[in-house]
Amino acid sequence: MNFIYVIVIYFLYHFLSTQKQAAKKDVFQLFAEKVRDHKDLVSRWAVLQETRVEYFRGKDFVSFMKNHPDLKEILESNRNLETEDIANSLLQKNLLVRSDRVVKTVRPGKKKLSTWPAHLEIFPEQVFSENDAFFAWTFVKRRPLWQTLLSFFWPVLTLAICLFPVYPHQCKLLILYSCAGVLLLILSFLLLRATIFGAAWIVLGKRVWFFPNILAEEATLRELFRFCPKKDEEERPKWTARLFYAIVAVLIILVLRHHAPDEAARARYQKRMSNIIDDVLEWSPSLALSGMMEKQTVVNATENSNKFSNESKANSETVTSFEETDQHQNDTM
Repeated sequence: MNFIYVIVIYFLYHFLSTQKQAAKKDVFQLFAEKVRDHKDLVSRWAVLQETRVEYFRGKDFVSFMKNHPDLKEILESNRNLETEDIANSLLQKNLLVRSDRVVKTVRPGKKKLSTWPAHLEIFPEQVFSENDAFFAWTFVKRRPLWQTLLSFFWPVLTLAICLFPVYPHQCKLLILYSCAGVLLLILSFLLLRATIFGAAWIVLGKRVWFFPNILAEEATLRELFRFCPKKDEEERPKWTARLFYAIVAVLIILVLRHHAPDEAARARYQKRMSNIIDDVLEWSPSLALSGMMEKQTVVNATENSNKFSNESKANSETVTSFEETDQHQNDTM
């Protein structure tokens, strides 16, 4: 119960301190935080002088302000400013920094420059513009409540993982098969995705990636599960390359089919894996401690036996030496 009270007090203190800081903040700071947290403003992550930053395009900011004019009410006396003046004020207060793409030439095989470059550099003139201009946020984003809750959850999860050996057997089975099922689902999904891409690339000459952002590191949750593939902007592959990879794919399939394990080998492997899983599930600290005690008992018994045999050997050698001495004396007399 004391732990719950501490958490409640922490959240109350965090909420009150946040409200107090918000009352002291500049209106442009509040406006920038509100705009950055809004989902309708399209943004990406990039590297700006060895620092990861979140940025947006100038034309997206203009269209965003046209669709959400109510956000200007946050600026109070400055609510009547134009979009360009608001952006310039954010630049003057160092809430934004205008950036430019590092790579300014079209890469081989591409028809145009990347819409969202991954590397940026600071633009010399810090003035707002819509034409191929990028603007990066310079302030640290406020931590949401779910991240704070997650920071408390990770230690609990770590402790739960460490206590896995003492769980009941049914609980161990549930955790094991759940993790194995999730892992199998992920691998099957990635394999199916790669198979569709390879078949479309060989047969149609098109690059079709379903769930194109599923492996992206900087995508939002909504973009991560976007199903529609990206538009193929690269040149169509040559038929010779497609034919070559088709032959390679067929050869790989034939080799795997030729060297596929038979039923007996599959049964042996399954039995081996089943034994390993049983050893993991049936392990417990009490059995481990009892095994260590039995091993220590065996070691002590072995040491005592060796010690007793050494003493017996020494006594027999002493008796033999004494008898030989007596026999020598008798012979002399």
